[in-house]
Amino acid sequence: VPHPHWFYRISKFTLPFINNPYVPETFFLNEVKQPVNLNDYVLKPLFSFAGMGVVIDVTQADIDAIKDPENWILQRKVNYAAVIETPDEPAKAEIRLFYFWKNDWPRPVGVHNLARLSKGKMIGTRYNKDKEWVGGSVAFFEQ
Repeated sequence: VPHPHWFYRISKFTLPFINNPYVPETFFLNEVKQPVNLNDYVLKPLFSFAGMGVVIDVTQADIDAIKDPENWILQRKVNYAAVIETPDEPAKAEIRLFYFWKNDWPRPVGVHNLARLSKGKMIGTRYNKDKEWVGGSVAFFEQ
C-alpha cells in the first residue's frame, strides 16, 4: 500500500466486514443503529497513527461530538493479559503480522512481524511513556 492514509483506511475499513471469532466485532459508527454497551467498545478514527484519537473509555458525549461518523469505528475491546514477566511488573503483548501478496500468488505469504509490549491501557507509546520494558521489536519463532 503506497501511502499511510491508504494503509490505515484499508486496515481499519475492512474490520466491520470480517466475521471471525478472532477478529473483534467492529461497526462503522454511522451504521450503529441499536444501542450498544459503550463500556465494551473503543472508538477509533479510520485515519490515525500510534493510537492518536482512540477513545478507550467511550461515553455518549464522545460519540455525539463526532462530526464525521463515517470515518470512525466502534470496535469491541480486546482485554490483553499481562503475562510477559519483566523486572517490575508483567507486560501485555501484541504481535502484528505483515504479509505480501503478489498478483500471481495463490495466497498471501507472511514476511515479517512487529511484537509490542505494553503496560498501559492500550498498546502504544502514549500509554507507556513512563513505563519500563515496553516498546516494539521483532518476534522470533521456533519452527
